[in-house]
Amino acid sequence: MNTHATSRFENVINSPAFVADPYEVFCEMRTDDPVLWSDGIGGWILTRYDDIVVSFKETSSFSNEGRLAQSVEHLTGASRERLAKFEAHYRTKGLLHSDPPDHTRLRSLVTKAFTPRVIETLKPRIKEIVTDLLKEASARGDIDIVRDLAIPLPATVIAEMLGAPTADRHRFRKWADDLLAFQGINKPPEAVLLQAQESLIEMRDYLMVQIEEKRTNPKDDLLTKLVQAESEGDRLSVAELINTCVTLLVAGHETTTSLLGSSVFTLLTHPEALAKIRADWDLLPQAIEEVLRYESPVSRQPRLMKRDFELDGKLLKKGEIVFQMLNAANRDPAHFENPETFDIFRKNNRHLAFGQGIHFCVGATLARAEANIALKTLFEMFPNIALVDPNPDWDVEKRNSRMLRKLPVSV
Repeated sequence: MNTHATSRFENVINSPAFVADPYEVFCEMRTDDPVLWSDGIGGWILTRYDDIVVSFKETSSFSNEGRLAQSVEHLTGASRERLAKFEAHYRTKGLLHSDPPDHTRLRSLVTKAFTPRVIETLKPRIKEIVTDLLKEASARGDIDIVRDLAIPLPATVIAEMLGAPTADRHRFRKWADDLLAFQGINKPPEAVLLQAQESLIEMRDYLMVQIEEKRTNPKDDLLTKLVQAESEGDRLSVAELINTCVTLLVAGHETTTSLLGSSVFTLLTHPEALAKIRADWDLLPQAIEEVLRYESPVSRQPRLMKRDFELDGKLLKKGEIVFQMLNAANRDPAHFENPETFDIFRKNNRHLAFGQGIHFCVGATLARAEANIALKTLFEMFPNIALVDPNPDWDVEKRNSRMLRKLPVSV
């Protein structure tokens, strides 16, 4: 049981309204209490850019290993026992759930599939998928950017990269939703954790079938390469293989879904910026970087304290969870001039949307490529595109993702 003082922000940061629009509160938190404890969230909240950079770099103190397994620590007895498979999965090392040297080994196996050269070869296929999706949506006459583009595009791309059947992409979305529902707080309700466990079991069973298929009929895809690495014995265990594949299927499309939805909404609500981009498509990459800063797809990330660490005069104790509030860091006035302003001409935009250091997002190059192709195709295909509703419908159930539930447009 912790003995931390209760912050005046406690009730605010646990509300749906905060998830929908956290930025004004973040301004106060960065000034008044930049390293604060929240009983409701069950961890420390970091809101300053510099403190979050420390938590990225000090991997010997701020750990990725076992961090999501902490979600069951507040349960006891039969409740904890019912979540044994959930806990076992998240106690297993994988790409996002390990520290060096294991992380170094696992990352070296995965990064080969996401090099700029590989992504360049994928661009024609990404363009084809985008065009087909937009044509289908246009033919129906009812276009929702989230439903018709932001969800199916990255799900299709990551499925094809892994070598999973594209027809299964609807299953990835359901699993991702369940596995993200418990994240962002350290004391999720038991029912939410049980639902996550159910999807986790389905996903692991599905992946075992795919893995066996790749062993029997190897193909030129990422899953085959990982299976071959596992067969070498000292590179990747079966448990690590499954854990990493779960991460790739979930993280491989969820953050890009967020980026695509936020990009379309932000550009349509900043028509002057969009007009400049339409006049010069070379501005699009830097506009996407500004969206990544302005509406970070991953709003918060947990770290598990491996040992006691002092930050801003507060003692973060071994075993406690720390949440890096990335969308607070990316609007920190100490690093960004006029941070609340969306500016596609911003200089030195060193945002933390993809993290920093050894855990920098392995799929960043792919996400940027998908966003560039999707946005250019969308705005060229529909020159008169406009929002149906100027009020954003943020998904307040997903605390660790800056995600729109829907984004209807007229064309």
